[in-house]
Parts: sequence; structure tokens; C-alpha cells
Amino acid sequence: MIASADITAEELKDRLNKGETPVIIDVREDWEYQETCIPGAQNIPLGTLPQRVEDLEDLKEQEVIVQCRSGARSASAKAYLQQQGFSNVRNLVGGILAYNG
Repeated sequence: MIASADITAEELKDRLNKGETPVIIDVREDWEYQETCIPGAQNIPLGTLPQRVEDLEDLKEQEVIVQCRSGARSASAKAYLQQQGFSNVRNLVGGILAYNG
């Protein structure tokens, strides 16, 4: 399995502006997600990901973008999802800080 390249905030914004609807999983805590989030992102806090991974089974072959505040938690989520057999997971470089920056 080839590691998927991460995605920049600029690339993600560009794709969203073009009307694309990539699968985005926000692994921040619920309160962080409530404060600010990327439109269309699904909130699954990192700590609950192992319990929720079965819900994502249909996405194993699709591109999945994971994001958090700065990119550290989502890097962990990316590694975990890849271990679970997800083939195209990309981390949002710099997280929501870069996206909103």
C-alpha cells in the first residue's frame, strides 16, 4: 500500500469551491468542532475512532481526509485508519488553523 499524500488547506478549499464533496473527518473534540468546522466535515473525536471505525467501512477504498486543530491528532487518525485497511487517507496539513488562516 502506498502512503497517500497529505492535502494542503489551499488544495482542499479549491476543491470545495469547485463543488467537490470529499469525505472529511474532523477528529477534534465535539466542543472544538462546534466552535469552527469545515463545511461537510463529520465529527468523530480521535478517542472514539476505534469504536466508530465500523461505521466508516464503506469508505475503505475512497479518499478520506482527516483533520484536527494543527495536524497532529489527524496524523494519528490517518495512521490508525491505514492500519484498519483504508487505502486513501490524507491528513490536512496544519489542520483547521491552516484552513481558517
